[in-house]
Amino acid sequence: MEEEADVVIVGAGISGLATSLGLHRLGIRSLVLESSDSLRTTGFALTTWTNAWKALDALGLADSLRQQHVPLDGNVTSSRITGLQTFEMSFKAKGKHGNHEIRCVKRNLLLEGLANELPSGTIRFSSKVVSVDESGYFKLVHLADGTILKAKVLVGCDGVNSVVAKWLGFKQPAFTGRSAIRGCATFKSSHGVDPKFNQYFGNGIRSGAIPCDDTNVYWYITWTPSSQEKELEENPAQLKQHILSKLGKTPDKVRTVIENTELDAFISSPLRYRHPWELLWGNISKGNVCVAGDSLHPMTPGIGQGGCSALGDGVVLARCLGEALLKSSRQGMEDKSEEGMQEHKKIEVGLKKYANERKWRSFALINTGYVVGFLQGSEGKIMTFYKFLAPSLVLLLLKKADFDCGKLSIC
Repeated sequence: MEEEADVVIVGAGISGLATSLGLHRLGIRSLVLESSDSLRTTGFALTTWTNAWKALDALGLADSLRQQHVPLDGNVTSSRITGLQTFEMSFKAKGKHGNHEIRCVKRNLLLEGLANELPSGTIRFSSKVVSVDESGYFKLVHLADGTILKAKVLVGCDGVNSVVAKWLGFKQPAFTGRSAIRGCATFKSSHGVDPKFNQYFGNGIRSGAIPCDDTNVYWYITWTPSSQEKELEENPAQLKQHILSKLGKTPDKVRTVIENTELDAFISSPLRYRHPWELLWGNISKGNVCVAGDSLHPMTPGIGQGGCSALGDGVVLARCLGEALLKSSRQGMEDKSEEGMQEHKKIEVGLKKYANERKWRSFALINTGYVVGFLQGSEGKIMTFYKFLAPSLVLLLLKKADFDCGKLSIC
C-alpha cells in the first residue's frame, strides 16, 4: 500500500515533535512516524538550559512547562571522596540573550506537551521504518508493515541508530567506554533537595541530583563499567544496590533519592557520540532529506545540551523548511513537472540553509561535551586539575547555553 505525505518525520522524540509542532505553527502539516506504540520517555528528565527555553518560547510551550518545574538557582560541586563542597556558582548572571534560565524538565511532560499541541493523527505509532528509496523528486519510506510513504520531504529524528542518518552516509555513533544510569524518584511529600544543579565527583565517577519540582528528583551517575558491572544491567535490584555502593560521601538526602527510586524508574545505557568531523564533511542534508536531534549530533551529557539542542534543531528546521514550502505554494505553475522541480529545489535550498545554520553549533557542542565529560570522569592528577577548572567549566556551560535559535516567523 502506498500513501503520499508532504513532510514525513521519522521519530517522535524531542527533535521530531519539535519540528512537527514548528511546522504546524506555520500552517504546514506533517506526519510523524514512531516505531514504539506510545511516546518514549527513556531518560526520565533533562536539564533544560537557556537556549532550550528560547526554543520552547518559539514553539509556544514554555509557559506551561515553567509552571510545572522549579527554576534552578545555581551549580554546586562537591567531592564524593571527602564529602566537602568544592565550588558553587549562581545562575543569576545575565547573558548576551537575557537572564539565564535553567530547570530540570520531566521528559514525559515535555513530549506530551509537544504532542498535545499537534493535530489529531499527526503521530503514527507502531510505524517502524526499515529502508528509504528514491522515486523522482520523492522519497519512498518503507515501513515494517509493508506500507510505503511517498514523501516530498524526509526528516530523520530517529535517534542514535537512525535509518535516515545511515541513508545520508553517517556512521554509527562511537562508544566512549563510559556508561550512565539515569533515574527519577517521586516522593509523597517534599524531597528536601535544594533547587540547584548538585554534582559530585571523584575516582572516575560523576553523579548528580537535580529537582524537577517539589516531589520529583532526577538523578544520574556515570563511570567506566567493568564486564561484571555490565552484567548487573539484567538485574535492576542488584544494579540499584551497586549504584548506592558507588555514591561515596554524597549527602544522605541524595542517597535517599536513589533509595526511593522504583526499579522501573531508572535505566542504564552506554554513552555514545558522533565524531564531530563527520558533521563537517558529511551530509546533514541531501536533496529533500535531512537529520536532526540525536540522529544528527549524538553527544555525551557533560554539558547537558543533547535535548536542548534538539529543540533548537526543530525550530530552525521548521523555519527553513517553512520558507521553502510556503513560497512554493504561493507560486502556481501550469506545467506540473516544472512545478515539482522548482518545489524540490526550494526544499533543497531550505534544508541546506538549516544544515549550515546547525552544523557549527552541533560541532562545538559535541566537542565541548566530550572534553568536559572526560575531565569530569577523570581520576588522579587530572581530577585535581579539574577542581581548579570547575569555575571556568560552569561558565562554559552557561556560555554554550546563551544562545537563541530565533523565532518561527517567515519572511
